[in-house]
Amino acid sequence: MSTWTTVDCEDVEWFRDAVEMPSAARGAAATLARRIGLDGYRASEVALAVTEAATNLRHHTQDGALLLRVLRTPEQAGVEFVTVDTGPGMADVPAALSDGASSTGTLGIGLGAVSRLADAFDIHSLPGRGTVMAAQFWAREAGDAPTGGVRPVASGLTRPISGESRCGDAWAVRLDEGGEAGARAPGSGSAPSAGPAILVMLCDGLGHGPLAALAAEAAVTAFRRSTARLPEGLLRDIHTALRGSRGGAVAVARIEPGAGRLLYCGIGNVNGVLLGPGTRNGLLSAPGIVGQQMRALRTFEVPLRPESALIMHSDGLTDRWKADGLPGLLRHTPAVLAGQLLREAGVRRDDAGIVVVKGAW
Repeated sequence: MSTWTTVDCEDVEWFRDAVEMPSAARGAAATLARRIGLDGYRASEVALAVTEAATNLRHHTQDGALLLRVLRTPEQAGVEFVTVDTGPGMADVPAALSDGASSTGTLGIGLGAVSRLADAFDIHSLPGRGTVMAAQFWAREAGDAPTGGVRPVASGLTRPISGESRCGDAWAVRLDEGGEAGARAPGSGSAPSAGPAILVMLCDGLGHGPLAALAAEAAVTAFRRSTARLPEGLLRDIHTALRGSRGGAVAVARIEPGAGRLLYCGIGNVNGVLLGPGTRNGLLSAPGIVGQQMRALRTFEVPLRPESALIMHSDGLTDRWKADGLPGLLRHTPAVLAGQLLREAGVRRDDAGIVVVKGAW
């Protein structure tokens, strides 16, 4: 059995830079925490941490936004928030997390206290550019030490275009626990290895709004229900599921750490990159629209290098981002890595979606 952990993310709402953001985020966080079963004390801690983070965004950053969402494993549910801003960044993150470092206008508990209230916490800041912070909150008794949270092998972010409440981009991840090596796919030189693997999918539903979101949701459902183990088979099942919908651009990847390789197959404008220390391999997609017109599929195989991360994003993010300008990024969690790239490259007026897979291989 693999030792990787995956979570299902249910995005609740993005809170944008506005006077009412701290109070709105606090109320939503408290309600959400109680709804998933956290007790009153833990729900109040979640609300306090979210309020401090949102107030900090309002008073000390530019274009700050906070995403509040539910994380689910087969055993439990938790709350996660992710904050993204475009500056001014922090030159000394450890100092900002020390006690007493809270600035004027916040609640006075400081980001260090936020990190202690959380079960898992990560932050990456670039002076002059911006900061991304992610914090998880799971059930625990008053006075108990943090649980350590859940360290998922993959995480992603989706953000709807301004004026829409639903996003036409969606992602999903699941594990293939392996077994006997599978047969080669018809017309393909690829066959699944015997070891465990990670399967990940990103869909950019055509257009914006509810109809694009329905197409993306159908792609997620088909990906999760499919028994296919290779990207081509998964794409064919998604293509069938999206017939009659707007369709979309879809890419599927299979990461096989035991075999030291990554298999990738995509249709449409989904950008894939295998990013490693000092390396960047682009992953190609063919023209077409999944659910409407899909040419003969082709799977690309690339070596999986140690300490690398797979990044897949829709064309709501420009592909001109450069990892060299984001020092230390690969040391961070998938959620923070995704957030920094969304901050850096999500400059187009469009739905935006990104998923990052990063593990110890």
